[in-house]
This record gives sequence, C-alpha cells and structure tokens, in this order.
Amino acid sequence: MFYRAVLLGALGGLAVFIAAILTKAPQTDLDWQPHLSIQPAAQETDGGWQVAPVRNWTYTAEGPASTDWETGAAVSPAEVRRVWLLVEPHPGLAVMAHTLVLFEFGDGALIGLTIEARKEIGETFAPVRGALRRFELIYVWATPRDLITRRAVFLDRALQLYPLELTPDQAQAYLSTMLARTQALAERPRFYNTLHSNCTNELAKAAGLGWQPAFVLTGRAARALHKRGLIAGETFDGARSAGEIGDWARANAGLPEADFNRALLAHLRQRRNSPIENNDLD
Repeated sequence: MFYRAVLLGALGGLAVFIAAILTKAPQTDLDWQPHLSIQPAAQETDGGWQVAPVRNWTYTAEGPASTDWETGAAVSPAEVRRVWLLVEPHPGLAVMAHTLVLFEFGDGALIGLTIEARKEIGETFAPVRGALRRFELIYVWATPRDLITRRAVFLDRALQLYPLELTPDQAQAYLSTMLARTQALAERPRFYNTLHSNCTNELAKAAGLGWQPAFVLTGRAARALHKRGLIAGETFDGARSAGEIGDWARANAGLPEADFNRALLAHLRQRRNSPIENNDLD
C-alpha cells in the first residue's frame, strides 16, 4: 500500500510537471542578455523587405567594444547571390555546433542571421533545459563582422564558412522564407527546443529539408549537407579545411564593417584547391 501511494504521488507530480511545461507561454519582456535583447521585425515592401534592427556590435577578447543596433536594412531577395553556412563547433563536444547563415548580394553587401535560445541575464544554455521550454526562441539579423568576430575573437572559437550549393531561385526563396519567419516570430513568440526548434533545424525546416539526427546533433549538420550535395567538395574534410576562417577573422576584426565584408569576400575568392574556388566567385 505504501509503495502504491508513493508511485501514485510520483506519477501525480510528473503529470503536474508536464502540464506546467505544456501550458507555459513564451515571454517577450524578461531581463534578456544584451546581445539577445531585441527581437527584430521584418516587413515586406514593394522592393523587398525591411529588417529592423540589425545588430552591429564589435568585440575584443575581453567582450563587446561597441553595442550598436542599426535602425534597419533593406533586403531584396531578388538580389541575393549566394547563401553561406557558418559553423561554430562546440569546443570539446564534436556532436554539437552553432550554425548561422550569411546572405551575399550582387553588390557585395552581406547580412547574417543567427537563431538562438534567448537567454536571460545570468542564464546559461543546457540542452535538457532547452527541450523543456526554458528558453524563448530568437532570430537575430546582424552584420557578418558582428557574428563572426563575436565567436572568433570574444569567444575564441573555431569557425568554418561553407558556400551552399543553391540555385538563384532557391537562394531567393530561402531568404524570403527566413524573412517571413522572422516576422511571424515577432508577431507570435515561440519557445526554443533542442529537438525541433534549434539553430540548425530552424534553418533546415525553412529550406524544406526533412528531419534527420544531424539537425539535432548539430555538429554533424555540415557533413550531412555535404552528403546531400549542398556543400561542394570531393571530401568533407577538404571542404571543412577550406572553410576555416577563425584565424582570418581574428586578424581582421578591427576593420570597419564595409571593409570587413570586402576583405572577407576577397579572402574567399583567393582560395585555391577548395570547394569555394569553383562556385563562380571569380
């Protein structure tokens, strides 16, 4: 009788816990970490989209050096030339990584998107908590200098940058979808979820890619895309080696934003014997 009461009590407690998780609503007005403090909005216009704000922070090894938010950016899917996948491997845990995308336009302009668990001040990310509605979801549009130097300089992480093998129509559709999803999230907040709404499978769903383990074990995502032919290269190890940009980013972090973008694209064009060389960059 005693054990039955204990079991029923445990089951009742579990039911309350599950109900609390399922009925919890995402919040928008918590004390967010500064770099995640503003959820941008995207608005469709006659000539494309307007995104506001765009994060444009700069970093040193000690932390943010400036914390500017640009009031907005005009983004035209019709002008997108290429989509790049930026991968930040998790140090010491090969099966995990943070994935981001950069969009390159015909005039050499660049804009990036990072999808993250929106942490409050003092919070740290944990995968189990991320599966239990403990973090809201945020889409942050930012300059490539912000996204790259935050990771390479401030966090001292390795980085790989891969050009995705998309047709012009696919690239345009993908950017349009990400902008529309940004606006939908601004209007209706959602929770981050380690299993089905993390940085990688949010990007994959927008591209129409079916679920697979690599979109949860995100450190395998780039390899999975290589197998699908979405990242070029005879071998994945060769593609990954060609995509290393951490040292370059640390050496060029002090450049002004426009110069950083130009130097980044020039650096990619100068590579030889890599997947990038054969992707119409010349």
